[in-house]
Amino acid sequence: MSKEQRINEEIRAREVRVVDADNNQLGIMSVKEALRLAEERQLDLVEVAPQAKPPVCRIMDYGKFKYEQSKREKEAKKKQRIIQVKEVKLRPRIEEHDYIVKAKNAERFLKDGDKVKVTIMFRGREIVHTELGKKLLDRLAEDLKELCLVERQAKLEGKNMIMILAPKNDKQD
Repeated sequence: MSKEQRINEEIRAREVRVVDADNNQLGIMSVKEALRLAEERQLDLVEVAPQAKPPVCRIMDYGKFKYEQSKREKEAKKKQRIIQVKEVKLRPRIEEHDYIVKAKNAERFLKDGDKVKVTIMFRGREIVHTELGKKLLDRLAEDLKELCLVERQAKLEGKNMIMILAPKNDKQD
């Protein structure tokens, strides 16, 4: 259903197909007749399919319908999870303890359901030894293989080597 439906006197068509609150087809009738039917039941006439020939209108309590629709939208918003990309930056000649700290940070990000962008920054002449950076990224991917999938393999971009890790979903296993 569209965001804003026309209700009662706002309906412009001459004839409409009418459906009651229990989803029973009442047939094609004039708008005046459909409005009279809705008023007898103390409900509203709501245009639910304006593009149809003739337009489809439902007899329902519009206030209650809008309330339930907003509740459904709020519930859907609660269940929604936005995946962020967190970054872990390394250097090619990183010390062992620093590497462990960075690996634990990446592990925490993956457990939280975020993607991890691992960047190795080369400075000066370090760019000559890109294989050290590649080895370091491969080691990190190997250490975290239970938690993640390599979404993008290590690739040199300028003076940085970048790899992206995505969390594994239990549904995929």
